[in-house]
Amino acid sequence: MDSVELVLAMLLAVVASGYVVRMLPFPLPLPLVQIALGAVIEGVFGHGVTLEPDIFFLLFLPPLLFLDGWRIPKVGLFRDKSTILELALGLVVFTVIGAGYLIHWLVPSMPLAVAFALAAIVAPTDPIAVSSIASRVPIPPRLMHILEGEALLNDASGLVCFRFAVAAAITGHFSLASAAVTFLWVALAGIASGVAITLAISYAQRSLSRRFGEESGSPVLINLLTPFGAYLVAERLQGSGILAAVAAGITMSYVELSGRALATTRVRRAVVWDSVQFAFNGIVFVLLGEQLPDIISGALRAAEASGGERGLWRLASTALAVSLGLLLLRFIWVWVSLRLTLLSAKRQGHHVNVSKFRLVLATSLAGVRGALTMAGILTLPLTLANGRPLPGRHLAIFLAASVILVSLVLASVALPPLLRSLKLPEEPADAAQEDFARHEAAVAAIAAVEQSSHQQAHQHIDPEIHSSAADHVMGIYEHRLAGGVAGSMDPAKVRMADQSERDFRLVALHAERDTILQLAREERISDETARKLLREIDLVEARYR
Repeated sequence: MDSVELVLAMLLAVVASGYVVRMLPFPLPLPLVQIALGAVIEGVFGHGVTLEPDIFFLLFLPPLLFLDGWRIPKVGLFRDKSTILELALGLVVFTVIGAGYLIHWLVPSMPLAVAFALAAIVAPTDPIAVSSIASRVPIPPRLMHILEGEALLNDASGLVCFRFAVAAAITGHFSLASAAVTFLWVALAGIASGVAITLAISYAQRSLSRRFGEESGSPVLINLLTPFGAYLVAERLQGSGILAAVAAGITMSYVELSGRALATTRVRRAVVWDSVQFAFNGIVFVLLGEQLPDIISGALRAAEASGGERGLWRLASTALAVSLGLLLLRFIWVWVSLRLTLLSAKRQGHHVNVSKFRLVLATSLAGVRGALTMAGILTLPLTLANGRPLPGRHLAIFLAASVILVSLVLASVALPPLLRSLKLPEEPADAAQEDFARHEAAVAAIAAVEQSSHQQAHQHIDPEIHSSAADHVMGIYEHRLAGGVAGSMDPAKVRMADQSERDFRLVALHAERDTILQLAREERISDETARKLLREIDLVEARYR
């Protein structure tokens, strides 16, 4: 019963965190509030949830990474692929080497292999943390695409480095060739598993539903189970389950373009996934908060035993130095990468007008760490191969937790003023593409209505009513076309007309909903009829939101 109450308390903390950040008189990032509430839960119950890394990776990461991979703009992902790969691969290796030696220099008692393991697990940014920060900080779209792509891909490189650093700490041996081969297999097997499982599940679902039909909730449930299947298959093949979940999400975005899903299924699926994302994102940070009291108290006891008050100051200064060192390493890499990108653009004759220092600093600060780092560092073994305790394990866990907190605080405090009026290279003409798509869709709709009107005219007793309905529908689309073709219409006027139409439709829908609710309250219609009509109104309104 205690476990059930603890889970319910965590879910309540996630709900409460959204209200707390709005009640506070000063801005505070949502993840920090959730971490604080997790620490409160640990104090109230006397014990929190013991974070089992394997269960954490399986339960929380697949759906969240799947959803991020599904919803990330693919045009931006592939357009900036070179920059993303530089951050996801090169920056991780650069951070492992630089931060590893820095940590060993700051804490000589920590073996170099353990320092490298710590550096490897704090090197990757956390996609969950990045998404949480982005929901409160106005990050420019193109920068956000790069940060999301980096966070989705750098986990594999960081975890491979972590795995070999731990093996070197336990056995004292390390093979660069073996590490390179393992990395290739981990990455390729993970990506292949994600793509194959998603395609296989989609094909099987489509075949079964076409032949036997299906329950209305089945497509949503299958969609929820897909990332878990991809993760488990990749892990069974010794590949990266994290990359498998990401690849499954990206593949799902292309499967969705087939248009076979019903509109009601898409609406239900979006609602379910939004709820899952909100709950799981929050629980991840609440779980992190529940681990902190024990980690901090253990580190403080060790510091007091070694040097009293001086030991406490040394512990705090070491944690701050490691966090700032990681920020400096990221700043150096991003600065060099941006310089090379600008040089390449100039050679190709492109003029890029961007504030380099602010962009580099913002990109550096946006590299936040999250619960993924915490779960990874907790997998550090307790003993060496000879049975002796692993030196520096407790300190490494404390330093990892400190890096998470410092990165979250710095990003939340410093990013808003840095990103204000920051100019980045312009995105492709999204508005023009939207105008073109609207125009082509309207033309196709008018043609389809005309054809259907001619084919069904003889089936209606009153042709005047039939013709009037067809004219009304075609009039809506002709109004949207604004009397021109794609090349001659004024995009600003078309968007203004669409917005006006949307506003009037929403007003009308609200009036319909209020009337139906009033009729239901007066018992002039049944609640079943009210639910049916309200559902229809909700589906129509969803198109205008």
